[in-house]
Amino acid sequence: MGVEPVKRAYKYRFYPTPEQAEQLARTFGCVRYVYNRALAERSRAWTQEQRRISYAESDKMLTAWKREPGTLWLTEPSKGPLQAALRNLQAAYDKFWRKQTGYPQFKKKGKSKDSATYFSNCFTYRNGEIKLAKQVDPLNIRWSRPLPEGVQPSQVTVSRDSAGRYHISILVEDMVTEHPPTEAVLGVDAGITSLYTLSTGEKISNPRYEKLDRARLAKAQRALAKKQKGSQNRAKARLKVARIHARINDRRRDHLHKLSTRLVRENQVIAIEDLSVRNMVRNRKLARAISDASWSQFRTMLEYKADWYGRSVVAVDRFYPSSKTCSACGRINDSMPLHVREWVCRCGVVHDRDVNAAKSICAAGLAVLACGDGVRPPRS
Repeated sequence: MGVEPVKRAYKYRFYPTPEQAEQLARTFGCVRYVYNRALAERSRAWTQEQRRISYAESDKMLTAWKREPGTLWLTEPSKGPLQAALRNLQAAYDKFWRKQTGYPQFKKKGKSKDSATYFSNCFTYRNGEIKLAKQVDPLNIRWSRPLPEGVQPSQVTVSRDSAGRYHISILVEDMVTEHPPTEAVLGVDAGITSLYTLSTGEKISNPRYEKLDRARLAKAQRALAKKQKGSQNRAKARLKVARIHARINDRRRDHLHKLSTRLVRENQVIAIEDLSVRNMVRNRKLARAISDASWSQFRTMLEYKADWYGRSVVAVDRFYPSSKTCSACGRINDSMPLHVREWVCRCGVVHDRDVNAAKSICAAGLAVLACGDGVRPPRS
């Protein structure tokens, strides 16, 4: 077992004073303005001059904007969050150029989560208290779990979600001890009836958190639709809808964290399907259920936790016919309609559709791990 330093973020809720809330609101507004203006300048430079603007050039633009008579208010917040906005925009462009995401979009007030990142020179951490730049009092943080002993935060990100809740994410360098090696390997088949089916035969039930609160959510959305735009009652109704969404997201994320932690702790190798969720949600009949399952978020959790604790996560080609392949003899059936939940192979083995798929994924994952990619069978 090795001990490796990793970057970890610890997220807590905090309750700002009225003065802190007002100062943070101005900071969020400035961050949004700088991001949008820099995005507009970079888009204009490309469309009119076919020229890319670098981060260093956009940073010089920010200095010039602070001196303009109409935007002198950009000097009110700390410089750190404004520079962080430019770095986030640069990262968005890098992902776009690598074809990982779409083109960066403008940030709209009230439509997305407000956030501001403070670097180490823009906040202080003493005696278990954090004080942001240009604020007098430390933040009233609810320390739901302690930070690792002796760590020093390198940056913090404060945010306000659509439900009006404030959170702070503290980035530290922590020493993580790898889990003891084990010979257990696991295949995971994603589904909707059962959230995940494991190659061991275990089926993880789907909590369907969105479905549980669907009636409350629909009632709140109907009430919101009847309120006059711009009124205080509409703001209250919008907040009620946002709180229901926040409750759904929190419960779903908690469930996925617990499940991913258990699987990483118990298994050395975890094989999963390389699902294209973006294309799958285009199915009108299944889009809501697929979004509620949050397969992409679960895969992200598995991958970074496996990296921390010395495990391996292998993604099997999304076109690999795991459901049609017999996990006992390897024979591939010509077809396997969705309504067939149990079938018998010519070799005599009776298969549960999902368990067999998980076993096939496990075998394919081990093949990928040993020989590299290329487990998709040749097309006839």
